[in-house]
Amino acid sequence: MLASVAAELQTAGSHNVVIAPAGGEGWLARELSGTGVQVELYRLDRPFSPAFAKWLTGIFRRHRITLAHSHEFTMAVYGAWAARGAGAAHLFTMHGSRYYAGRLRRRMALRVACLFSSSVVSVSRNLAHHLAHDLWIRPSRIVTIPNGVRPPPAPSPVAIPSSLRDELGLASTDQLVVAVGNLYPVKGHRYLLEALAQLTAQHPGLHVAIAGRGELEEQLRSRARDLHVSDRFHLLGLRSDIGNVLAGSDVFVLPSLSEGVPLALLEAMLAGRPVVATAVGDVPIVLDGGRAGLLVPAEDVTALANALSTMLNNSALARRLAMAAQTRATERYTLDAMMEAYLALYAKALRNHPHNARTEGVRERERQPFPDDRPPGKRALVG
Repeated sequence: MLASVAAELQTAGSHNVVIAPAGGEGWLARELSGTGVQVELYRLDRPFSPAFAKWLTGIFRRHRITLAHSHEFTMAVYGAWAARGAGAAHLFTMHGSRYYAGRLRRRMALRVACLFSSSVVSVSRNLAHHLAHDLWIRPSRIVTIPNGVRPPPAPSPVAIPSSLRDELGLASTDQLVVAVGNLYPVKGHRYLLEALAQLTAQHPGLHVAIAGRGELEEQLRSRARDLHVSDRFHLLGLRSDIGNVLAGSDVFVLPSLSEGVPLALLEAMLAGRPVVATAVGDVPIVLDGGRAGLLVPAEDVTALANALSTMLNNSALARRLAMAAQTRATERYTLDAMMEAYLALYAKALRNHPHNARTEGVRERERQPFPDDRPPGKRALVG
């Protein structure tokens, strides 16, 4: 989401700086390569670090940041701190679960960040409700902007088949269920693995593939061996070709225990894949109450297995739900729709900020309010 927003803003003519953690796999920097977006890497060695806040303030000043857009708890707190010190406007987006609410000091820190930010954004209605309750702020202070993804390119006259099935050595009669998400407990992949084991007798050619990496890799592989499904359980690692992965699937599955509006789900819907998903967060809203995909309770292996079996056995149902999902995602969850909502918030933040946004070339209600002809040296946006 961050990469998409930064690249869109850069194309629209603004100068963008993405501040990301060092020591990772470098995916974000690779994704932004060639876009013109600058990337600054940071290291945060302890939860509370005035030194990091000072460093971040210096980065904002050096790049002459006008507007900072932070994501998730840590950067929401430090971003608000640094933006205040650097004289920049600030807003932040919360994407996931209520992990921030486990400790009172975290809730207090995030509440202070709210007070020093022009807007607080939640990607789902469910999370917005929790934020208002947990942080003791008015619900009207929180704006809900669902995630959006770029629609896949129109199919060419000569369709290129997915390479995933050949990569996995599947036969033409084999069925493939795909999940996309890092291998963390909250993603519920162990329930998907248990469901696969339940389905082996009824679907002897069924395979499950997960695109993602994380701490549970060895644990999942060990459990697959115990269940005697290692030959049909595939961990793909971190993939940059999610479109190719989805194109090779018969069904997309989201077995998560908690979500907001997951990008992987939206990508699968836009790609026209039939969806089976747990009814968590705003997933039921995204899937139109089950009219655009099959919904099951979280942590319910039998329900998940039954839903997957239904989708695999009923090709007419799968096609109907896939078409409904694609239509709904195209109408409500595109990158353009998300960008329009954020651009309105950016314009509001800059207009109400002491710097007087109008002198920075921001024009409310325009699709691209950060024009290409801005003179060199104008202040920047940061993600």
